[in-house]
Amino acid sequence: MEATTTLDRRVRVIPATKTQGAIHSTHDGKKRVAAYCRVSTDSEEQLNSYEAQKSYYTQKIEESPDWEMAGIYADEGISGTSMKKRTEFKKMITACKRGHIDLIITKSLSRFARNTVDCLETVRLLKANGIGVYFEKENINTLTESSEFLITLFSGFAQAESESLSKNIAWGKQKSAEAGKVDFQYKKMLGYRKGVDGQPEIVPEEAEIIRRIYRRYLAGCSLGQIKQELEQDNIPTAQKVERWSSAVVHNILTNEKYMGDALLQKTYITDCITKKVKKNMGERPMYYVENNHPAIIPRETFDQVQKEMTRRSSKRKVLQKSGKTELGKYSGKYALTELLVCGECGSPYKRVTWARNGKKRIVWRCVSRLEFGTKYCHNSPTLDESRLHNAILAAMNEYAAIRQEVCPDVLAIVEEAKRAMSQAGAMLLELKKRMDAVSQEQSDVLDRLLANMADAELNARMKALTDEKEALKAQILKVQQKEVSMAEQAAKRQQMWDSLKECSAGYTEFDDEFVRQIIRKITVEDAETIHVHFRDSDVVLEQGLE
Repeated sequence: MEATTTLDRRVRVIPATKTQGAIHSTHDGKKRVAAYCRVSTDSEEQLNSYEAQKSYYTQKIEESPDWEMAGIYADEGISGTSMKKRTEFKKMITACKRGHIDLIITKSLSRFARNTVDCLETVRLLKANGIGVYFEKENINTLTESSEFLITLFSGFAQAESESLSKNIAWGKQKSAEAGKVDFQYKKMLGYRKGVDGQPEIVPEEAEIIRRIYRRYLAGCSLGQIKQELEQDNIPTAQKVERWSSAVVHNILTNEKYMGDALLQKTYITDCITKKVKKNMGERPMYYVENNHPAIIPRETFDQVQKEMTRRSSKRKVLQKSGKTELGKYSGKYALTELLVCGECGSPYKRVTWARNGKKRIVWRCVSRLEFGTKYCHNSPTLDESRLHNAILAAMNEYAAIRQEVCPDVLAIVEEAKRAMSQAGAMLLELKKRMDAVSQEQSDVLDRLLANMADAELNARMKALTDEKEALKAQILKVQQKEVSMAEQAAKRQQMWDSLKECSAGYTEFDDEFVRQIIRKITVEDAETIHVHFRDSDVVLEQGLE
C-alpha cells in the first residue's frame, strides 16, 4: 500500500493592474466617454443652459488626454421623471449596449433621472456591461461598491422634489380653475385664435366649418358622413391636415367651448412618474364657466345636438332580449329607417330585400311583425319601396305648394336678420374702439401713478377706468353672443328660403337628405294610407299609396 502524499496548498495573489471606476483610467488606449445633458423646459433661459452644458462637456472630454469623445447626447424640453420620450437618452443606452461607450458623465442625478426605479435599473444595466456613469454634482461613480446606496439616496431626493413640484403645479391648476381661468389649446381647436388682448377670438372661416358640422349633424348625417364630406371638400382640421376622423367630429359636436362656455378639469394626471392622463369621473372637482368667450354655436343649437346624440345612442339594439332584428343602429343612409313607424304598434319599419325566382324586391316591414309575427302587431302592412317613395314625393310637393304662400314673409325675415347683424357689427366695432381708448388711458394713468402713488385723483381715475373696462368686456361678450345667435337665425331662414326656391318646381326624385330635412315622422295607417308629419310646422298630410 502506497503512502499518501500531502500537498502544500497555497494561494497566490495576483494584484489588480486597473482600478475599477477610476475616471481617468485607460484600457488598451483611451476611454470612450459620452456626456448626457437635459433641460426640463423649452424656456429661453433653460435652452441657454442646455447649450452651455453641451459646450462644457465637449471641451471637458476633448481636453482630457485619456478620454476620447463618444458623443454628446442631449434632450431638451423633456421631463426627467420618465424615459419614454427621451430619444437621445435611448440612443445613448443603445450605443452602450453595442459597446461604443465606456463611461457616461452627467451633471447630476436629477439630470439623469428623477425616477429612482428607472435610474437604478439603467445604472445596473450599464454596470453589468462594465460601463460606468459619473455624476459630477454628487461625485458618484457607479462602478464603485457604495454607488448603489448613494444613488438610491440622492435619486430618492430628486424624485421627492419632482413629486412636490408636481403637487404644487396641480394645486396651482386647481386654484386657476376655481378662479375660472380658461386655457385654450389654439393649435388643437378649430374656430378660435388668441386675440391681441390675450382673449379668444373667432376665426370667421374656421367658425363656418364648425357651424357646417353642427348643421349637417342636425340634418341627419352620421359622424362618418360628415367626415367624408369634409375630406371630399379638402377642408383641413385644426392641425392643418385634410384627414378627418369620426372621433374629431364627435369632439367638435360635444365641446362646450363652441357655445361660449368651458368645463375645467375634465382630466387629471394620476402621478408625476407615469404621467397617465385619466378622465375625471368624479375623483376631482370640476368647474363650469359660463359665457367665458364669444360663442360660435348658439346654446339652443348645441343643446339640440346633444339631445340628438343621446337619441341616436340610446336606441334599442333589439326589440326584446329574445329578438334578433336590429332596431337601434342609427342609419344615415336611409331616412325612412328613422322616420317610418307602424301606426298600430309604434314599432319602426325596416328595409328588407326579398329575393324570389332570381328577382329582387325592396319592401319595408314593421319590425314587430318581422320578429314575432302577429303576436303583438296584427295588421301592419308590407310596403313596396317604390310605391312608398312616390307617396312621400307627392306629400312633399303638396307641402311645397302650401309653403309657397309664406315666401314673401320668409324673405322679409331674412333681410331683417341681415340688417340686425349689420347693426350689431357696427355696435361691436364702437365698443372695441372704446376698449382700446380705455386701455391706452389706463396705461398712461398707471405711468403717472408710479411716480406719485399717493395721488387720490389718479387712484380714483384708475378705478373708474378699470370698472369701465370690465363693463365693456361684458357688453362686447353680450353683443358677440347676440351676433352669433342672429347669424344662426339668419342662416336658418336663408336655408328655408333656398329650400322654398328649390322645391318651387316640385320634387321629382326621392332624396333621403331632403326627406330627412323636411319630414319629422311618417305613420303607416294601412296598406293604402300614410300620414306625413312635417318639421317646423304642425302640418300633417294624409297620402294614399298608389
